[in-house]
Amino acid sequence: MTQPVTTVSKSTDDDYTKGKHKHSLLSIFIRFKWRVSLTLSLVVIETLLELLFPLAIGWAINSLLEQSYDGIYLLAILGTISVLMGSARRFYDTRIYAHIYQVVTSEMVAREKAKRQSVSTITARSSLLTEIVEFFENSLPEVITVSIGMVGLLIIISAINLNVFLACLAILALIILIYCVIGNTNYQLNESYNNELEYQVDALKQPNVEHAKAHFRRLMRWNIELSDLETGTYFILWAGIVALFVYAPIAAIDEGLVNYGLIVALLMYVFDFIGKVSALPLYVQQVIRLKEISNRIGS
Repeated sequence: MTQPVTTVSKSTDDDYTKGKHKHSLLSIFIRFKWRVSLTLSLVVIETLLELLFPLAIGWAINSLLEQSYDGIYLLAILGTISVLMGSARRFYDTRIYAHIYQVVTSEMVAREKAKRQSVSTITARSSLLTEIVEFFENSLPEVITVSIGMVGLLIIISAINLNVFLACLAILALIILIYCVIGNTNYQLNESYNNELEYQVDALKQPNVEHAKAHFRRLMRWNIELSDLETGTYFILWAGIVALFVYAPIAAIDEGLVNYGLIVALLMYVFDFIGKVSALPLYVQQVIRLKEISNRIGS
């Protein structure tokens, strides 16, 4: 049986060469908005279902104390819906993002060949383009989950103690301030790293092994500088986080909160907030890197 041959149509090549199709996060989302929106909507529903689990567990406990299994049935139904929805969403994700990657990579290769770019550049840019698609598939659902969770936690914390709520907002302001200061440096380091990465195939083709050694030394130098910048960010952010965790019980007790259970609950919510806010720098760094990749591929 003759196998079908997958080709990139001339109209697609022309559209891409003329700049109709770009490969930034926003442009890919707009182009495949209905498919991506469906999977993101499922992520939102999954996250909201997760927020119901503590309440459902409480209902189940109260129900058992009243010698009834109604709460257990409700918890089982909620768990079943969550599992089925999560599995269906991941099944769909794999296929939709594989399709998006095939389409945008084929277009990018066609364009770079039309521009007579080297094989080294095309190979590197194909790999970099993978990072953009993988962000949609793997990181964006986590960003949505963290964002919704943080909003919910802040609402609960504000209801328990306003000063602790303001301290949590100060941590968010600290993250914004950090990336206002280092954002451009982070972008430039990613640019230098990717410039060197595009040279990799050419370096490996050189007969003298010293070319490859020098290439990998430069590649690791940029990688180390990126890591050092991330370490500095980590130090500053966690200094603020530790201060928040020390401040929370002091603020609660100073304002006359004498319900020990409520104090423990407040600390648990603050700890959960810390877990989510500490993940934000990773996502911000990813967005900065993907912005550089988008500008590179679109150039």
